[in-house]
Amino acid sequence: MEACHSPQQSNVTSYGATTVAIFTLEVFAGMWINAFIVCVLCIAWVKKKTLNSNEKILLLLGCSRISYLCLLWVYYFLSFFYPNYIYNNTTVQVLGTFATFANYSSLLVSACLCGFYCIKIANFRNSFFIYLKVKIDRMVPWLLLGSEILALAVGIIAYNLTEAAPSKNLTVTPLESFWETSIRVDKRFSRSFFLSGLGYAASFMAVIFSAVFLLFSLWTHKRKMQKNSMKDLSMDAHIRAMKSILSFLVMYSINFVCQILTIIYEMEEKNIMTLLIYIYLCAFPGVHSLILIFSNPKLEKALLKILSCVKCDFSMK
Repeated sequence: MEACHSPQQSNVTSYGATTVAIFTLEVFAGMWINAFIVCVLCIAWVKKKTLNSNEKILLLLGCSRISYLCLLWVYYFLSFFYPNYIYNNTTVQVLGTFATFANYSSLLVSACLCGFYCIKIANFRNSFFIYLKVKIDRMVPWLLLGSEILALAVGIIAYNLTEAAPSKNLTVTPLESFWETSIRVDKRFSRSFFLSGLGYAASFMAVIFSAVFLLFSLWTHKRKMQKNSMKDLSMDAHIRAMKSILSFLVMYSINFVCQILTIIYEMEEKNIMTLLIYIYLCAFPGVHSLILIFSNPKLEKALLKILSCVKCDFSMK
């Protein structure tokens, strides 16, 4: 018996160790990148005693992603090596709930960031758009507060739904009430999947519309400058912004598809497809934050300064 089961157990252990090693590299890289953003903005906050709207969004986004990556790593570690502990321990359910909150917080705040860039940078002569451009700085704190309240509500709903997990109830349910419990649980989980998909879709649509409007505005401005043979000092900045937004749009679209796939295939066994999905989901917060660093002059300057100092120290040794 031991000889028959040991190769399978060895393969499972090897698969879990390799997967956790990959996740660990991605998670810690993403945490360092977002920690850099948070540290730079906090130092600027201490020096200036204030932050502009863009910096407020980036600061909350960095904090959300650090929390999400940390909780995600712990959850993945336990799910691969202690799967029974995941389904039978209230502490891990609370951990998953906070991870859900941090995930939705990251998605909603990044959607706010994209919408903020659209309103601030795009040039449309619509009266409502001009009104938003004037009022956006005052609206940012309320948008962030609303995003956190919505993410918290989803986290609370997720916790209430995990209490009805089949693995927790069916073991103590008599055979007579099996079907009633199964139907009740399926309905509750169907509602959770619907709410999860709705939250992902709402943030995704906000990003899509903001990115498309902004890209259209920047492209129109670029064509106008080229047609009139005018040299605009902001031309390079516009092209740079277009590339950044386009890359974010592609990344966010892939992230949205992966998030939906995790909902659809949540109950199925782990395979290479789910592994690739989770690898991308772990990489997205770090890679996107890295793009934001190189899109922000202050953050890019601070990063290049640190890299130059590290290079000098390394060359001296």
